[in-house]
Amino acid sequence: MPGNLTADLTLDCGDCPIRHRAVCARCDSDELQSLDEIKYYRSFEAGQSIVWSGDRMEFVGSVVSGIATLTQTMEDGRTQMVGLLLPSDFVGRPGREAAAYDVVATTDLVMCCFRKKPFEEMMMRTPHIAQRLLEMTLDELDAAREWMLVLGRKTAREKIASLLSIIARRDATLKLSPSNGTMVFDLPLTREAMADYLGLTLETVSRQISSLKRDGVIELAGKRHVTIPDFDRLLEEAGDDNDGGMLA
Repeated sequence: MPGNLTADLTLDCGDCPIRHRAVCARCDSDELQSLDEIKYYRSFEAGQSIVWSGDRMEFVGSVVSGIATLTQTMEDGRTQMVGLLLPSDFVGRPGREAAAYDVVATTDLVMCCFRKKPFEEMMMRTPHIAQRLLEMTLDELDAAREWMLVLGRKTAREKIASLLSIIARRDATLKLSPSNGTMVFDLPLTREAMADYLGLTLETVSRQISSLKRDGVIELAGKRHVTIPDFDRLLEEAGDDNDGGMLA
């Protein structure tokens, strides 16, 4: 597995910033102790591969900080970004030997990894882990269906607003902050990465971000620090209601 062992990162599971959303969210103290015995941390630099499609997976794990992309390559060499991995998202599939997608760090990234075979064995005797992983898998399925709608039916402006709302919500959840009113976060993607993910040109992304800024929907400090003065207004721009569903 590529990446660097992060020996200086020795987070206690109870103090982990993604603890309330990760695969271990429902584990009790004994179960956390068992997980601690099979975990290790790895760091990746922006642009570095975490795993290539078809590679044998010797680990599973959660993104602690940073962001990664899931990409699929077609036979003629074209690639399509099919998903984002944000903090607390799970990498790898228990019971599957090989990776289904290329996973690449978009930013500097830290992962909490578990040795795959011991983790699979622990799943069999720890319902809390199996239940949480099922919940996360179903959430991922819902997100994939929602993203099909974003890519297939929304305008360029709505696509940008949708992506910003997704990132803002996740940031708020990790910080245990309310997902309403004014929201502030650092955008983890470059405009080039946003263009790839949304199926837009770089020029279109830049133009739409400038338009949202000009209209007061977002405020920018530099290229990455984003303030959303009114989250409900951003959802309106995305074509969503305040529960995240499409407006009728």
